[in-house]
Amino acid sequence: MNSASEVVPVEAKPWFVYLVRAANGSLYCGISNDPVRRFATHQSGKGARFFLSSPAVALVYTEACASKAEALRQERLIKKLKKSAKECLAAIGPSI
Repeated sequence: MNSASEVVPVEAKPWFVYLVRAANGSLYCGISNDPVRRFATHQSGKGARFFLSSPAVALVYTEACASKAEALRQERLIKKLKKSAKECLAAIGPSI
């Protein structure tokens, strides 16, 4: 039985950094706690403005992170990579 003073640890939902391929071949990097749902949002045209000129066609990479802060740090690192390095990540494929 849990008393009012007991703290029950709640498992944190993981955050993900992800790459989406646009129709023109470019890659978009973002974070989400549900990358599949976020990709569907991008495909519907209600996601990032990035996809207004070239629609999202594939979720090509996901990486689980322990926290939102970690996902933001990883996103920043990925965005600094050269296109060829991002293509290597895309070749790995989604992990979910």
